[in-house]
Amino acid sequence: MPQTRVAVVGSANMDLVAMAPALPRVGETMLGTDFVMVPGGKGANQAVAAARAGASCAFLGAIGSDAFGVTLKARITAAGVDTSQLRVVYGTSGVALVMVNAQGENAIMVTPGANDALVGLTEEELATVRAADVLVAQLEIPVQTVTAAAVAARAAGTRVILNAAPARDLPPELLAAVDVLVVNEGEAQALAGRGREEPRALLELTPRAVLTLGGEGAWYVDRDGAEVHVPAVRVDVVDSTAAGDAFTAALAVGWGEGRDLVDAVRWASAAGAACVRKLGASVALPRRAEIDELYAPA
Repeated sequence: MPQTRVAVVGSANMDLVAMAPALPRVGETMLGTDFVMVPGGKGANQAVAAARAGASCAFLGAIGSDAFGVTLKARITAAGVDTSQLRVVYGTSGVALVMVNAQGENAIMVTPGANDALVGLTEEELATVRAADVLVAQLEIPVQTVTAAAVAARAAGTRVILNAAPARDLPPELLAAVDVLVVNEGEAQALAGRGREEPRALLELTPRAVLTLGGEGAWYVDRDGAEVHVPAVRVDVVDSTAAGDAFTAALAVGWGEGRDLVDAVRWASAAGAACVRKLGASVALPRRAEIDELYAPA
């Protein structure tokens, strides 16, 4: 089977992750139990996850000129991702402050840093998008950059998966270029005004959509009439921080390899489940063998 080519355009952050029995309330100081510093950002996470899932992956993003930026590039490259077009911008890299409780739930604050400077894609960057089988994008970078990449992909016949996180207003030209929209319940409510009770509402935006519901699985819907619930894979949850990124990346890889989209969602659900068993973002992203171990075909 030819190796799927995935291009990811998105954010790169250094994740500072602290664990505690519970998440602190406003004004409360709480003693934590553990701390890790790992590369993150939805774009970088999805690029690493795609590479670990078996794709040939190129990452288009921006890091700062600080020590975090040096570490980010080294770690992303070491995961097998092509970072030859990763920009270095003078100033700070993106940083995410992540708090995780004993149930694996989290609260996250992100400062974009260099990610906000990812504008004006070059011809070389656009050529990488056009050469891919699947483009994956999120919304932690300027929306005009996501739009430019998606429009270029659509014109070249590259399939486009948009993980619309964090939710924001989406320009019509971006929506017109999206093949599959991936959102969680909160994002679905923000974009379509409805969540798990009516996943087909997302089809007002794009021809195909996946609604992820964490431990309750995921819905796949399309304008051809499909409405399929894929149950979650049951595992012990340690940290859910990057589960959505593992899911989206595996969906892209599976679809690019020729799986139908419902089966690709099943494989992606196994990737998300494999991810939540470990602490941290990029360090928890599963390799292909871990996904296959949990994958249950229909």
